[in-house]
Amino acid sequence: MSTEHDADFQPHPSSSPTDHVLQELQLYGFRPFDEEPDPRPLPEGKVVAASIADIFDALVVAMADTRLEPDLEELLWGTVNLFHRATRRIERELDENELSQLRLQREQDGSEVKSVELERLIAQGQTLLERRSA
Repeated sequence: MSTEHDADFQPHPSSSPTDHVLQELQLYGFRPFDEEPDPRPLPEGKVVAASIADIFDALVVAMADTRLEPDLEELLWGTVNLFHRATRRIERELDENELSQLRLQREQDGSEVKSVELERLIAQGQTLLERRSA
C-alpha cells in the first residue's frame, strides 16, 4: 500500500505533552505525590455510612437462604475487620507523622527549608486525622 497516491491518507499527529497529561488524568484520575497533601475533599459522612450499609446489605441479600449462608457471619466480620485494619494503618501513619513533626520541631534552625518541611508534615497529619475520622 502506497501513501503517495492515497489522497485520503493523513498521518496521525503525535500527541502533545498536554494531551498526554489529559489522557492520563482521564484514565487514572488525579493522584498527588506521596509528599503532597491531597486536595480532594473527603466524602460526606452520610454518603460513607450509606455506602457501608449497602455493602453489608448486599452480602446479606446475596447469601441469605443459600448454601453460602453458613459463611455469611464470617464474611460480615471480615468486612468489619477490613475497616479496622484501614484505621490501624492510618493510625500508624499518624504516629510516624507525629514523630517526624517532633523531630523537625527540634531541628528548626530558622531556615525556610525546615519550615516548609514542617508545614508539609502538619498538613499531612491533618489529612490523616480527617481520614481516620471519616
